[in-house]
Amino acid sequence: MVASRSIVRVLIGGVVLGMIAACASSYQSSGPIGLGKPITENQIRLWNIDINPKGDGLPEGSGTAVVGETLYQQQCASCHGDKGQGGIANRLAGGGGLNTNTPVKTVGSFWPYPTTIFDYTRRAMPHNAPQSLSNDQLYAATAYILFLNKIIAKDTVMDAKSLPLVQMPNRDGFIPIER
Repeated sequence: MVASRSIVRVLIGGVVLGMIAACASSYQSSGPIGLGKPITENQIRLWNIDINPKGDGLPEGSGTAVVGETLYQQQCASCHGDKGQGGIANRLAGGGGLNTNTPVKTVGSFWPYPTTIFDYTRRAMPHNAPQSLSNDQLYAATAYILFLNKIIAKDTVMDAKSLPLVQMPNRDGFIPIER
């Protein structure tokens, strides 16, 4: 029994030393290795679409919850529920009571900035076709989500100037980090 433990230890030690030696190889490529391809300035521009909480980066366009409701029913309701209450995807509306043992984090109860709705939707929605919505559709969808959460009126126009001014219920629920 003692001999078999010693053999196992020697074998494990040998394997570990072999792995260390393999990882410590001094092989380095002296040039391109043929993976990927160069990216063009236009490709970078198409993905440089971030929007900060102040609204920097918001594009031209506008929309209301009235228009957004139709778009939402066509593009969003199958995953997020008829009124944003959830379905196969996350809830978007309601969810108050974050100071409970079972908080429900939704756009209306948790997200601190309205610009994040536009930014996230622009990048990732609809799930099967991200970046396929026009700016007007994005503003309308954002307005509808804000309306579902009782944050704006149904006829409020959302655009690059008005969207950053919307006060989210949990705006002061986070500690800002200076970068």
